[in-house]
Amino acid sequence: MVDEVLWSLRSACPIPPRLSPHADRVQEWLLDRLPRLGLPLDAEALRRLDRAGFARYAGRLYPDASEPDLRTVATMFTWFFLVDDACDGPGRLAPEQIRALRTGTLTLLHDGPRRRHPGFGGPLRRLLVEAWRTPRRRMPARWRLRFADAVADHLDGSWREAVAKESGQVPGVAEYVALRRATSAAYVSYPLIEFVGGRALPDAVYHHPLLRRIGELGNDLLSWYNDIASMERDRVTSGGHNLVLALAAERDVPVSEAVELVADRWRDTMARFEAQRAAVPSFGPALDESVTVHLDGLANAVRGTIDWTLESARYPANTHP
Repeated sequence: MVDEVLWSLRSACPIPPRLSPHADRVQEWLLDRLPRLGLPLDAEALRRLDRAGFARYAGRLYPDASEPDLRTVATMFTWFFLVDDACDGPGRLAPEQIRALRTGTLTLLHDGPRRRHPGFGGPLRRLLVEAWRTPRRRMPARWRLRFADAVADHLDGSWREAVAKESGQVPGVAEYVALRRATSAAYVSYPLIEFVGGRALPDAVYHHPLLRRIGELGNDLLSWYNDIASMERDRVTSGGHNLVLALAAERDVPVSEAVELVADRWRDTMARFEAQRAAVPSFGPALDESVTVHLDGLANAVRGTIDWTLESARYPANTHP
């Protein structure tokens, strides 16, 4: 039933699918590079990474990136997924360890690789050092701060979710939706649109209320799709931190009915996402092309998440019903 809903929503998505021509080569490069950074990856772990297809995910979100830039973004994506597994998987980090990870990560992003923090070291730190090297060198200070702020918000969300799980606190729907916008890492992926495009938007444009609202809707769309796909796993591990499970608990309905409610909510949100994208005004001839690239990137994040979810072994719904 979940598979049918996921494929139905894919069919209802008006955003065309895209994929970088470099994606598969970058995936091969990534699998060769990761062990060299000291990550504890045996043959089985490398096979799981290959089947997860993080480079293909990056290639769907940034289909026009150069091959070197796609390598950078794929490395960054791998770091975030490994952190997600550390914060949310079996034997997950305690809340205080996530706080230390957050502090160490921000120290690196703000001050560079020479500054160290005791809560963040080893192969995971080396992976982020590698991923951050080119953006740090190439992008302006306002962009680096924008990216670091998004990472801080994401890791803070991971900490808040860990605290709630440890205390047994089950979120209501409104509380969960707000928290999910942080834990999804979508807001981290948005500045990378500017990195691969080579131009950073002015802060006043990037944070324009309409663009922020479109980004929020896009975040909801990719997050809720992911929640449907991971619902069965989350029933065991999430402590209610899944939109399907939060809706089922709040409305006292079966999970199967909650899946349909989330799907309906997703369709309504997609209609608003498309309407608001079409309503963005001109920011002037010097900026309109960059704004269009940004909006296309938000759409690619939604569609790319859908298509990657259905092909990645990270989720069970990867065969057409």
